[in-house]
Amino acid sequence: MSKGNVLITGVSTGIGFYATRRFIAEGYTVYGSVRKKEDAERLEAKFGEAYRPLIFDVTDEEMVQQAARVVESEIADEGLQLLVNNSGMAVTGPSQCLSTADFRKQFEVNFLGLVSVTNAFLPLLGAKENSSLPPGKIINISSVAAKSGMPYMTPYGSSKAAVDAYSEGLRRELMLFGIDVVVFNPGPIKTPIWDKVEEPEASMKESPYGPSLLRFLDLSKREAAKAIPVEEFCDQLFEVFQKKKAKTFYLVIRDKWTKFIIPRLLFSDRAMDRLMFKVLKMKR
Repeated sequence: MSKGNVLITGVSTGIGFYATRRFIAEGYTVYGSVRKKEDAERLEAKFGEAYRPLIFDVTDEEMVQQAARVVESEIADEGLQLLVNNSGMAVTGPSQCLSTADFRKQFEVNFLGLVSVTNAFLPLLGAKENSSLPPGKIINISSVAAKSGMPYMTPYGSSKAAVDAYSEGLRRELMLFGIDVVVFNPGPIKTPIWDKVEEPEASMKESPYGPSLLRFLDLSKREAAKAIPVEEFCDQLFEVFQKKKAKTFYLVIRDKWTKFIIPRLLFSDRAMDRLMFKVLKMKR
């Protein structure tokens, strides 16, 4: 017998896949979104009846609403214990070389898609008048980039900063229903996303940003080699789900104190700017 129902977006690979595996292993039924039918079939074969496939793109609001109706028809009397907004992608490159459409695409997936999914499934988490459902929890997967702006990741960091601000406001609104909202701000996690980083366009490499951009991507790949194992990250996610009084956000990075907290206590923003300029070997 299932312990409850969990919805996770973007479960074909990476964090979503391993989170699905962990929750199913713990006895939960997972409704997991994918964009392709073949991924749904692969995961059904992998996880069995405990996995319920939902095929939708978070940027397609009608598909999201349809998925919510399907889930409601199956578990209206049980509701959802947890929503994990995990779907995301990264647009990289110098902001000057990117179009407004590039930024819009980034926000459509990472922020507006998250809002669409959240609104569609909130009633199943207990956010409706006279609800008989026990209040659920929302975990939004943000990024350390929301806390510290990185060059050449400005669209990504901006979209994740929006997720953080949205989550804080939403958390305070949903106190009305007893629903908690928690944010995870991970650094590099060992997932296939690092294999999907595209080679910069020729125009970017030939721009004044070219040399430092290539150095930034090289340093990022080195950091990825030392990234936190995705299983370890998902273990912490499950532990936070179980907590009655979780923190509002979790910064999940290697050497958190030496790489993030202490430098921001000791150095001003301008000092950090100069350090970044030096590390990336920027030249005027």
